[in-house]
Order: sequence, then C-alpha cells, then structure tokens
Amino acid sequence: MNEKRGLLIGRIQPLHYGHMSVIEETLKEVDELIIGVGSADQSHTNSNPFTSGERVLMLSKALREYKIDPSRYYIIPLEDIACNSLWVGHVKMLTPPFRKVYSGNSLVKQLFNENHIEVVQPPLFNRKEYSGTEVRRRILNNENWEELLPKSVVKVINEIEGVKRIKNLNKKEVSEL
Repeated sequence: MNEKRGLLIGRIQPLHYGHMSVIEETLKEVDELIIGVGSADQSHTNSNPFTSGERVLMLSKALREYKIDPSRYYIIPLEDIACNSLWVGHVKMLTPPFRKVYSGNSLVKQLFNENHIEVVQPPLFNRKEYSGTEVRRRILNNENWEELLPKSVVKVINEIEGVKRIKNLNKKEVSEL
C-alpha cells in the first residue's frame, strides 16, 4: 500500500478557492490524492444544489485550470449510507488504498478514527469567505459570488444554470413554510 496516498473528502457545493488551496497544500504532503466527493447521492436541495457529476466536472475543470498533474489525483463520488458505522468500509470499497484522511468534518473524523485510520484536519483558508454556504448565500442575494470561485467553475455553474437552480430551490423551500 502506498503510504503517500491520502483521501480528502468534501461536499464541494460548489468548488471554491478554499477547496483549491486545501488540495494544493495536501498535494505537498502526498504523492497521490483521492478527492472524495461527499454526499454524492444528494442534489437539488439548498445545502446540496449540485449533482455529483456536476461537482466532478467542477473539480476536473478547476484542477486542469490550476495545471495540477492528473496522475496525482483521483476524483471519486462517495454516497452517504444509512448506517454510519459501515460508511468507512463503503468508502474503502470505492477508493484506491490510502492510509491518511484529510477532513474537518467531526463525524468523518470520528468514523475513521474508530477504524484506526489517521485523520488530519486540513488547513482552512479564509473560511468566512471561502465556503459553499457563503457562495450560495451570495447567489441568493445577488452579490458577487464569482470572485470566490475559479473561472472554470463559474463557467460550469453558468453552463448548468446553477444560479437559477439555487434561486428556484430557495423559492421552493420558502413556499413550503
């Protein structure tokens, strides 16, 4: 097993400069990085507006924009499952072997620690601005969201009419109240 292969898990809703900074920093520590697109089974909600395929596209385009060597990473959608205690086994079944996980999510940390797999908190970069929640908030408020994302990701969001989707999802949720 390659000890220089790590797993980074994130929902990527959408990909922003904070994600790219974490990816670049993590690639300084590992030879290969498995980028796990978390909650791959979730889409078309306020918290998870994009499909796993759209998020894979965002990642692929941004990694190309940043000129990151494709031989250094794998992008793998990771679905949630109903039984958290089985999730680590599920992830290991879907990914190449790894020895270290990079995540700031407390549940992810707990589950991997219980399976005796080292978990490292990746450095966060300007978390107040660089978060999917902030990007989606700015979209809803007609504020400048594009400045938080790589140009290639902005193009993907425009191509799939992501702004319209996020606004429609918010209208739907408000009308259900």
